[in-house]
Amino acid sequence: MNYPKIEGKEYQARVDAIRKEMAQRGIDVLVGFSNLLEIGIVRYYCGFAPVNESSAIIIPAEGEVIVCSGQASYDYCLVQNALPNSRIAILPEIGEVSGFEYNTEGQLDFEELFREVKATSPTVKRVAFIGRLIFPAIIMSKLRKVFADAEIVDFDDVHYEQRIIKSPAEIECLKTNWAMVSEMFTNVVPGIEVGMTERHIEGMFEAEMMRLGAESYVQSFAPMVATGPENSYISMCRNTMRQIKESEIINLAAGVCYEGYNGIICSPLVLGKIPEKIKDAVKCAYEALNYASAKMVPGTPCDVVLNAYTDYLTKYGYIDYCPYGSLHSTGMLECEAPTFTVANKRVIEENMAICIDAYFKGMEWGSFRIEDCYLIGKDGAKRMTTYNDKALPKIFGL
Repeated sequence: MNYPKIEGKEYQARVDAIRKEMAQRGIDVLVGFSNLLEIGIVRYYCGFAPVNESSAIIIPAEGEVIVCSGQASYDYCLVQNALPNSRIAILPEIGEVSGFEYNTEGQLDFEELFREVKATSPTVKRVAFIGRLIFPAIIMSKLRKVFADAEIVDFDDVHYEQRIIKSPAEIECLKTNWAMVSEMFTNVVPGIEVGMTERHIEGMFEAEMMRLGAESYVQSFAPMVATGPENSYISMCRNTMRQIKESEIINLAAGVCYEGYNGIICSPLVLGKIPEKIKDAVKCAYEALNYASAKMVPGTPCDVVLNAYTDYLTKYGYIDYCPYGSLHSTGMLECEAPTFTVANKRVIEENMAICIDAYFKGMEWGSFRIEDCYLIGKDGAKRMTTYNDKALPKIFGL
């Protein structure tokens, strides 16, 4: 398996690109924040993703970029930060959330750091931030205090728009990820047996992804093994000690993170004799996914894809079990903005990485998902996670 990396020159290109956006909108200083739910904001520009702490990055319109680490991850930041000509600062406000105090030389708080930045750009009129759902009040209050005369604006949409079209280097990392998650399912699923607990199976997935070279499980959830009529109904879950049984639905959802890039597969499984109702539902979901993905051609509005999916379910009588037809970007998050909806009619473009999620919920015997990752090429979408395409026809006789 190939193990590519994002190099420093790519991080510099990303900073250069966001600075162009800043210039067009009159932004003098940009502050991005990441925590363990959205670790990609800071990592996207420098390669640094902390352990057990948060992080931040300050990008002025000109001059030195400042990568911000907590105390515990500072040494790791020295190794991981790959942005050329950047500076690293230690800030207690993004350290361990217990408030553990380190006696570390050279620490600043964000008010002091913002004042340093302001001193180099005394005419700051507009300051932007990234991380609207996670940006801490303690940092925002200091930002507003130091830049009291500046307008503070939300830059989330600009940032996520930058991430939606993947570069050649990103595509190589994603290809490795998709190959990894496909092989993980191929190797793990045949070993699942009646009587195993959900947590046992979770451990099988985690062990295999590490063996294959993953950095971690997909950001930010461990493999989910939701089983039987009651547990499979839960969309997002933590696994239990429930033992799986013969002829019941098993909903497998597992992904891996490689070099900060994420990929996932969701797949139904039944051990032993498969009830016809389950077989029919899986057949419909699988065929609906194929029908919709065939329409993901560059230049096509996403509502064409989403409506094709729901029209297919309506035709075959399953639309009442479809809480949504999910079509979303993937990359440094498994489910990444911006969203694709019937209302916004975003256009499918070449070099997008997209997941389609066929989610059937609330049947008397349970619920399941089929989800795969696709890369948009000039002629259409290619399914990059290969397990479902090979395994589901065999398991369910499709």
